[in-house]
Amino acid sequence: QVQLVESGGGSVQAGGSLRLSCAASGGTFSSYVMGWFRQNPGKEREFVAHITRSGGRTYYADSVKGRFTISRDDAKNTVYLQMNSLKPEDTAVYYCAADLYINVGFEKRFDLYDYWGQGTQVTVSS
Repeated sequence: QVQLVESGGGSVQAGGSLRLSCAASGGTFSSYVMGWFRQNPGKEREFVAHITRSGGRTYYADSVKGRFTISRDDAKNTVYLQMNSLKPEDTAVYYCAADLYINVGFEKRFDLYDYWGQGTQVTVSS
């Protein structure tokens, strides 16, 4: 069973950048597909990005495509989310998630991921 811990959140002005990290422990990290989601109070958890095992394929929400990049370093048991050109609407708590397998086409379904971190706050001011 894998445990996930996010870091790297903070406050930034619009147009700025942040890099989130999610460190995994307690499992064979390379066996897991990884995702990033975000959530604001009273709203449903929203898909941001997904990366397959060994980083062979990545998927993004349309709202972040071209601005965010998901990557993984299996030697460090860590998945990253590089966020550039941040907008106020990117403000949210960001969560990383893991699962041993997500069917192709279902990467955006937050309810299919078994393991979650505690979240890290990202605040973008205008």
